[in-house]
Amino acid sequence: MNTHSGQLLVINAGSSSLKLAVYEYISDHPAVLHDAVYSPFDISHAGDYLQDFISAHGREHITTAIHRVVHGGKQLVQPCIIDTVVENEIERLAALAPLHIPIALRLIRYCREYLGSNLPQIAVFDTAFFAHLPVVASTYALPRDLLARHDIRRYGFHGIAHQAMWQRWCELNPGYHGTGRVITLQLGGGSSMAAIRDGAPLDTSMGFSPLGGLVMSTRPGDVDPGLLIYLQEQEGLGPRQLDQLLNTQSGLLGLSGFTADMRELLAGSSPAAQLAIDIYCYQIRKYIGAYLAVLGGADAVIFSGGIGLHAASIRRRILKDMSWCGVNLHEAANEMAIDREHCISTEDSQVAVWVMNVDEAAAMVRSGAHLFR
Repeated sequence: MNTHSGQLLVINAGSSSLKLAVYEYISDHPAVLHDAVYSPFDISHAGDYLQDFISAHGREHITTAIHRVVHGGKQLVQPCIIDTVVENEIERLAALAPLHIPIALRLIRYCREYLGSNLPQIAVFDTAFFAHLPVVASTYALPRDLLARHDIRRYGFHGIAHQAMWQRWCELNPGYHGTGRVITLQLGGGSSMAAIRDGAPLDTSMGFSPLGGLVMSTRPGDVDPGLLIYLQEQEGLGPRQLDQLLNTQSGLLGLSGFTADMRELLAGSSPAAQLAIDIYCYQIRKYIGAYLAVLGGADAVIFSGGIGLHAASIRRRILKDMSWCGVNLHEAANEMAIDREHCISTEDSQVAVWVMNVDEAAAMVRSGAHLFR
């Protein structure tokens, strides 16, 4: 049994939101005392958000800070204490996740400034859950020496959320005894999917960086690499311009021409807004089909993330007419499942469909618990 006498500051910085929380950890159970969500948030004021939150909730009681770090690369595959070596390695990976790592580093340094250099800080890595993907799923078809020289592989992201969805599904279905085939969907500003069998991920939609896979708020997802070469030549795009195009100007924003917010797209009526939604749902639907093939069927499909939790119409569009693969959506249950855990499939559905509001912060506390005992 592990009881931690102090309070834990949990910092979860995403591409479009900042989530802060204070937890107690008593008898191996994380209990939230205070939390706040800033969405959207101004990166330039991240330190102000953090300082105000800490001041409001008693900085004198905080004994450990736990950070979500999106990319751990090949070396950082377990939660760890942030020392100089770890911090330098995180900084080295910043180019691979430019929407996430710079703000995570900034928050690590703000914590050191506000709470003192002696306060232990723990990093929990989003890539860690996918560290042992099957070689056939993690390897790109590029020259072997190039792959080795630059540690190129499919790293996968949102691992904390995907693992938390799997663990919650196991709690809800004890009869499976920790086995089963689950497709998890983390749909928010950044979106990703994973195919999980018996707790081990077999594939995931994001790859070497958080740019790949599904259409996202401002990121395009899968793009023909030949198209990028063409744009470099025809538009004269250098690395910085290409980075901006792919990270901040594409996805739902690029398709619609006016917003990256799914709520605004759903409320709109323009052909461009409708096309953006259709492409978003089509890409997810296509990945579900691929993961059904990878898993040999599925026992459950799980939706989470801001869009997955709140947009019933998006869930309906994704799963429309999928009875051929055993998915039967319960329309009324789907409409009622807004920001709460609920099964939204019919009783006769061969594949259970769930909406889950997973607690990433609690998952981070549990995964780093051995470091603050």
